[in-house]
Amino acid sequence: MLTTRTAPLPWGNTYGLARTLLALGTAGTLAFSSTATLFRPVVTVGEYPLCQDMAAGGAFCLVPRGQFDLVRWLCVAVLLVVASGWRPRLTALPHAYISFSVFSGIAIGDGGDQITWILSLLLALVALGDGRSWHWQTPEGATAGEPTTRATRGWALLGTSAWTVARLQMAFLYFQASVAKLPHAEWADGSAMYYWANNSSFGFPEWLRPLTDPVVHSPVGVAALTWLPIALELALAAALLMPQRKRWVLLPLGIAFHLGIAVLMGLWSFALAMWAGLFLLLTPIGHDFPFLSSDRSRKTATPCASAPPSDSSPVSPESASPALPRPLVP
Repeated sequence: MLTTRTAPLPWGNTYGLARTLLALGTAGTLAFSSTATLFRPVVTVGEYPLCQDMAAGGAFCLVPRGQFDLVRWLCVAVLLVVASGWRPRLTALPHAYISFSVFSGIAIGDGGDQITWILSLLLALVALGDGRSWHWQTPEGATAGEPTTRATRGWALLGTSAWTVARLQMAFLYFQASVAKLPHAEWADGSAMYYWANNSSFGFPEWLRPLTDPVVHSPVGVAALTWLPIALELALAAALLMPQRKRWVLLPLGIAFHLGIAVLMGLWSFALAMWAGLFLLLTPIGHDFPFLSSDRSRKTATPCASAPPSDSSPVSPESASPALPRPLVP
């Protein structure tokens, strides 16, 4: 007997939360950094923005240098609208474009800006099919069990595919971050965090030194600070191979890990980008957090909050619950 699978609708508020975190990270970079700091000469490279190849299409390459402040604040305004969750279908491409413009245009970009650009592009493919007024709402069709149109099924398939690619991207990112440390003697012998704690640019803040110095100067403490992140990054890299209940355990650990990096090293935009990636990596596709939902009258879980059925339990159209969305097949 022919059986088909259902796929989850991707438009839960979890993807909306990821969009909000990404937008806030970029908005913070633009709002709290001066134009002179963001766009300046870099030795052996040139004056930013470079405006070469693809980067020439960035927002800061389309206006004279004297208008950078205006463009910067316009970008902040758009990003705050994105972060609010209003009309995700309309704000999807502007969000991705601004993320690209910042990553390719500023002279002090870091890994967080690159992650934000990649994830915002992938999430734009999810948001383009999202016809809700706010990305905090539960999709109406999913709640009522209404039949979906062919176009809706196509957008849902595209969005689910983009979310899956984002998951793979995050898993690879954590794998690379962990294994890249292993060949270095400082990471292997457990002393690496001593040097990072005392780094002139990313060292631990002075106000925390009374708490951190006893740990950093302790052989056991500095070894734990060095090796535990590697172990956690390896676990996060393997998260997609784990059952969902173990991913829920990893989620608060990952959030706490990047919060620690933000507090100790000042990398707040990086933390926001990684938190967004963690929600995409570790929650079921289409998951809905009840405490984030703007639909207060809806008390029960909806199909868009459901994980896809396991390989061992395919769902047939005859046995599917009436509340489930129709299979994503023509």
